[in-house]
Amino acid sequence: MRTGGHTGVRADAILATALIGELVCPGPVMWLVSPWISDVKVLDNSQGTYDDLFDDNPPSACSLSDLLARIVAAGASLTVVTRPDPHNAKFLGRLRRLTSQHAVRVVQNPAVHEKTICGRDWLLTGSMNFTVRGLMENDEAVSYKVGGSDAAQARLELAQRWKEHQ
Repeated sequence: MRTGGHTGVRADAILATALIGELVCPGPVMWLVSPWISDVKVLDNSQGTYDDLFDDNPPSACSLSDLLARIVAAGASLTVVTRPDPHNAKFLGRLRRLTSQHAVRVVQNPAVHEKTICGRDWLLTGSMNFTVRGLMENDEAVSYKVGGSDAAQARLELAQRWKEHQ
């Protein structure tokens, strides 16, 4: 599908849906692969719509690092593959502060170009980086698949591709 300001479809809404599902029923392994990652707000809870997902003090909004940290706390392991660039430092720093040391593996490689996030039974991939412009503004080609073997195949391929960095 096409996302962007002119289409009325935003990738951040798709990402929020996928991450909420993963938070409710986390799989054992998640992957986030992108050359550029910002700690974007992906969940607006200002109206209390998602209060039941959180503890006694629900946030009014959740950033990407916050939702991923909550998924990791629920039992998933996460591998983040990104470029070694100062742009990614804020997101990575916050994610590290919010999670235990062994639950998140970070691989930094200057050749990363793929843009994928993959959970238990879903896959979001496409031309978008995980930044404000990539998720909310730019004209992007995005594929969101739920069920079937696509997510499992993607996890296998990512594990094979990045195994030398373990």
